[in-house]
Amino acid sequence: MSNAVVRKTLISLAVAGAVTLAQADVVIGVAGPHTGAYAAFGEQLWKGAEKAAQDINAAGGVNGEMIKLVKADDACEPKQAVSVANRLVDSDGALAVIGHFCSSSSMPASRIYDEAGVLMVTPASTAPLLTDNGLPGVFRVCGRDDQQGDVAASYIVDKLGAKRVAIIHDKDTYGKGLADAMKTTLNAYGVKEVMYEGLTRGEKDFNSLITKIRSVDADVVYFGGLHSEAGPLVRQLREQGSKAIFMSGDGIVSDEFVAVSGSPEYVDGVLMTFGAPPTSYPSGKQIIQEFRDSGYEPEGYTLYSYTAMQVAVAALANNNLDPIKGAEWLKSNSVDTVMGVKDFDEKGDLTVSDYVMYEWDAQGKYHQIN
Repeated sequence: MSNAVVRKTLISLAVAGAVTLAQADVVIGVAGPHTGAYAAFGEQLWKGAEKAAQDINAAGGVNGEMIKLVKADDACEPKQAVSVANRLVDSDGALAVIGHFCSSSSMPASRIYDEAGVLMVTPASTAPLLTDNGLPGVFRVCGRDDQQGDVAASYIVDKLGAKRVAIIHDKDTYGKGLADAMKTTLNAYGVKEVMYEGLTRGEKDFNSLITKIRSVDADVVYFGGLHSEAGPLVRQLREQGSKAIFMSGDGIVSDEFVAVSGSPEYVDGVLMTFGAPPTSYPSGKQIIQEFRDSGYEPEGYTLYSYTAMQVAVAALANNNLDPIKGAEWLKSNSVDTVMGVKDFDEKGDLTVSDYVMYEWDAQGKYHQIN
């Protein structure tokens, strides 16, 4: 019998009163890319979870027990995600995990948490398959790529009136999945892409790719991927004279997108889908101000991570710290968060998705445009 199965059995027995587990703290992992090319997103996840844990502990903790956070660095690498997931389960004794960030990391890690009876709430993983797999303890407080892709395709057709769309992706679970979701809806509108091609994460020289994009006379370039490739790609497009509108998804919602592009001028006019402004919710105003007073701007997924912590804690607090019962509870109970009231369906998805379109400006800032 695996350690995870033994642990899951012990939790069940403890809830039934048959055994007593020594638990000085409520251990919650925060899993994501804390180092490497995508560390900006890992920082967002950590800052949000850390602030939430501090606030919850200051208010008395979880049924009187203090939250202890454990940082788990997966670097957005699936194999490393499996390793840190096993460590969180077997060594750290985590009851819940906030994470992961990349869908390609969340999916293999979710199976380990499921086997161990650990609650998983991701602030950012949008691949539909993550919740479509049917694992009962997996939740997300963001939307799905099929929802995000619909918004992007609708905007391309209805608002931009584009007919020549080049679709580029980074061959990863998230990037390709998002590109494919957008492509499906775009095709349903009767628009056939003029180009569909993948690049490799870590690439920096896109000259040959841009030559192809220019040769098909694309009026929109849609990129499924993260800021680390999107930044250099849009810069090189502009340097080579392309006037095509550049659009991407929530993988570029970071100031690092501007940094890796080289200058705010290159991101000017770039379009991006992301959830409704996290900072717009009245319930989060005090927390946002506290972040800003501390010198940190809660950009991107920071408040999503805070929300994920609130969701996980509500599940544990209302079910005697039992993650399995907590997961069941979440599917029939609402949770008040800094991003409003959250309700989940049987898959662990939000019952309401709120993707909108944003535009980056010449000052390197993004703002909602619809």
